[in-house]
Amino acid sequence: MANKFTEEHEIKFYECDVLGRLTLPMLLNVVIKTSESQSDALDRGTDYVTQLGLGWVITQHEIKINRLPLVSEKVKVTTQATSYNKYFCYRDFWIHDANGNECLTVSSTFVLMDLETRKMTSVPEELIAPYECEKIKKIKRGTPIEAPGDDRLVRPYRVRFSDIDSNRHVNNARYLDWMVDGLGYDFLINHEPTAVNIKFDKEVAYGDEINCETTLINNDELNSNHLVTLDGNSCSACNIHWK
Repeated sequence: MANKFTEEHEIKFYECDVLGRLTLPMLLNVVIKTSESQSDALDRGTDYVTQLGLGWVITQHEIKINRLPLVSEKVKVTTQATSYNKYFCYRDFWIHDANGNECLTVSSTFVLMDLETRKMTSVPEELIAPYECEKIKKIKRGTPIEAPGDDRLVRPYRVRFSDIDSNRHVNNARYLDWMVDGLGYDFLINHEPTAVNIKFDKEVAYGDEINCETTLINNDELNSNHLVTLDGNSCSACNIHWK
């Protein structure tokens, strides 16, 4: 069985919104930092992966939220690389509060990108072996994402230098930043997310001018559907459930 890795984290004020709640983009940063810590502990960190000419790329996050941690709260972040196949690696995350209550879970899918060709490549056995995760043949299909409707709000953004990560494309957390921003201040201070499903389809680079499209649906449940496009092509899509 794959090893679990846990580290403590104190929620910083700059990771929170005006109400002191951990923001969705920072939530992603916090859990990914824990997976990086595990990789470093196994001598499979960024330097090792880069020497292979590769970089990790996230293709989907599915988040279930009981509650968002608050500023100055001390939490435990746990991660486990659960399984992999020829091209996809699957990893789970949990955040628990000081009393052991589960705040949220994240299920993520990763692939490896060849840094020269910018294309997906197969997973080397020597890279994945220390995680002791199960090798499977099945490709796990993530939950489908509903696109924004015809009444969508469209906002343009230009990709800044600070939006780019070490893979030289937009950091995954930045997409959520753009998407949530489209809902507006009044909505965000009066609602909390309970689930997020976000998929990443296409790289966005420095200087690109993207559109972020948003539709808010209030039927039996309150949902927002989001799409980031570049030249009319989908780069990232997301559904968020609210209460």
